[in-house]
Amino acid sequence: MMTLHASGGAAMMCAAREALGDRKKRPMLLAVTILTSLDQAALEQIGLSGSPGSRALALAQLAKESGMDGVVASAHEVQAIRQACGANFAIVVPGVRPASAAVNDQSRVATPGDAIRAGADYLVVGRPITAAANPRAAALAIASEISSVARVGRAPNSGAV
Repeated sequence: MMTLHASGGAAMMCAAREALGDRKKRPMLLAVTILTSLDQAALEQIGLSGSPGSRALALAQLAKESGMDGVVASAHEVQAIRQACGANFAIVVPGVRPASAAVNDQSRVATPGDAIRAGADYLVVGRPITAAANPRAAALAIASEISSVARVGRAPNSGAV
């Protein structure tokens, strides 16, 4: 996977897509929408109007129109992005935190189960594992939560995590 910021605009995303060409084996090209560390106040501080959700959705639609394979977005926007961009548009969700984990600098977080139920294709889990006293146990607990959601049933497009 390769990421770039959707806020770079359509021309930049189209150029990145063209640079990868039509090779059979190429990395998935993802556009980052709104960072999960940004809340409403932070968006306003950097001069962006609208809610994080509305901005993420608009950037996801621009990314799709520009030929991206998917986006990186908060779990809070997954359902709207899926509806607007379709089942084959990948959604990678960062800011994933088990219910017992510290939020740290993240503003818009979700549990692994909630992110999968929302329809995320891939999850990004960092500090809840790397900062854990027992990283292996933390990773296994997260995997177990994901598996339990997968067994019960999750959004139709959710893929490998």
